[in-house]
Amino acid sequence: MKRRLTRWPLAMLAAGLTLVLPCRAQPRVNEGSAILQTFGEAVTAYVKLRSTADSGLVPLRKGNKKGNILDHQRQLAERVRQSRADAKPGDIFTPVVAEEMRRLLGLAMQGGNAARVHASLRSAEPAPAALRINASFPEKLPMQSTPPTLLLNLPRLPPEIEYRLVGRTLVLRDSAANIVIDFMANALAARP
Repeated sequence: MKRRLTRWPLAMLAAGLTLVLPCRAQPRVNEGSAILQTFGEAVTAYVKLRSTADSGLVPLRKGNKKGNILDHQRQLAERVRQSRADAKPGDIFTPVVAEEMRRLLGLAMQGGNAARVHASLRSAEPAPAALRINASFPEKLPMQSTPPTLLLNLPRLPPEIEYRLVGRTLVLRDSAANIVIDFMANALAARP
């Protein structure tokens, strides 16, 4: 039996038809990296919104009195609230981003640092608090610092924004406006 199949593709090309050959699948993009890029873009969009809100306010200077600083904070918070009046939980910590953040936090809670991280979280455990998007971060709630080991596994944030933990909830807080940008419940696995 002669091989006429080799002439068939040439005949198709001569007739102006294209031959679609199966190709190998493209290598997959690092999904975690793509998810974190999406998170970074959402954070950048918030920072731009916040910069616009801050642009009309009298800038703070070194040596400002506490009353002036608090007044500036209230004005900035109000402008941000107005600019994102329709914001809701999960706008920045989308379900896909939240899943990736939980994975990264879970990795930080394993291995040699696990006992130290758990001890740090237990010693600074704040009382539970009701969180709302665009609301002020609860004043009576101690500002629990996020253990460095956890921060190393999370995406870096611009200086205007910080991670805070409230129990097992991861909060994105605007430090100058003292408002909750977004939060993610059950960010940390239940502690042993």
